[in-house]
Amino acid sequence: MTTLFLLADAWPRALRCAPALAPSTRSCLLWCVLSFLLLAAAPPRALAGAGAPGMGAESAAGALFERYDSGDQYDMKPITVSQLEDQLRRPELQASAGKGSIAVLYPKVSEPFRSAFIGMIQGIEERTHLRVRSYAVDARVDALELNAQLKRSGTRVVIALGRQGLNVAASLDRSIVVLVGGALLLSDAEIVNLNGISLTPDPALLFARLRALLPETRRVIVVYDPKKTEWLLRIAREAAREQGLELASFEARDLAQAAQVYSAQFAAADSRRDAVWLPHDTTTVEEGTLLPLILKQAWDSGVPIFSSNVLHVKKGALFAMSPNNVELGRSLASSAEGAIAGELKKGVQPLRELHTAINLRTASHVGLTIGHQQQRTFDLIYPEP
Repeated sequence: MTTLFLLADAWPRALRCAPALAPSTRSCLLWCVLSFLLLAAAPPRALAGAGAPGMGAESAAGALFERYDSGDQYDMKPITVSQLEDQLRRPELQASAGKGSIAVLYPKVSEPFRSAFIGMIQGIEERTHLRVRSYAVDARVDALELNAQLKRSGTRVVIALGRQGLNVAASLDRSIVVLVGGALLLSDAEIVNLNGISLTPDPALLFARLRALLPETRRVIVVYDPKKTEWLLRIAREAAREQGLELASFEARDLAQAAQVYSAQFAAADSRRDAVWLPHDTTTVEEGTLLPLILKQAWDSGVPIFSSNVLHVKKGALFAMSPNNVELGRSLASSAEGAIAGELKKGVQPLRELHTAINLRTASHVGLTIGHQQQRTFDLIYPEP
């Protein structure tokens, strides 16, 4: 495979020179390229068994090429010089030649978290034509050795997945562009000087789904800690205006203050026109004590709540959104290729590659009927059928 990568950098120069060469020389050059491709791509056992015992390397290679040329065993058709030229001009090969590689740093974690990161890596590999090398990292990683590996492999962009991937990427050589993905970023201090995609769902998509389900809704209530979620509220205010919604935001800097604000807002809310949004905020959506209180007040008042955390749907939120990991990976790959082309999109963007979940029991409780056709627009349904 290394031979293929080296050849990918060299063949465009050879191909540009080919038209100026004599036909016989040009054919020889192109067949040399094909020879390298075949030898590099062939499995070791194919090379080992290409000829009879004791056969020399030249004869074995000749037997191997004969198999390829005849299509025997490898199910391949013979190829002409002109066909080879066409193959080497393929846009994806031209795009990848000489552009270096992408490295992915992802946390060394167990299931089910590992599967989420593997899904992101799958999406990255599917979208880009550049080489992708993945490294599972933890707090014990040798940053100097990792830097050396990345330089040897010609890494141009690092995609840092998860909190651990981001922590390790912070110690990398500054000549390597770093994109963050698959991590919750909870404060202005954390997102400064970072580029990439957060795991926080885009409020615009949450609000659009709310209006589709409850078109009479006019106001969204949100309680937030400004030290953690102010950057997201800036985005949310603009998204609410575009959806024709009023975003009523209330600050709370600790759990006790948040509990007081929720109680006052649920008591004053109009269940026909108001809804409560639960963002990713560890102060105002604390899972142990505060969330059960919020869910009970919502149920008793009939005020619908929706969330940025899909786990809340199982507990009683009307709907929520969760990452589509493969699509997130594809978006990160596109951003990485843009960075290599000098078109880096600055800043951290909220997540737009999402799955949506709904709780049918809660929907019924707030007077909402979700028919079978509408249910098909959701990726997850609770209670599970």
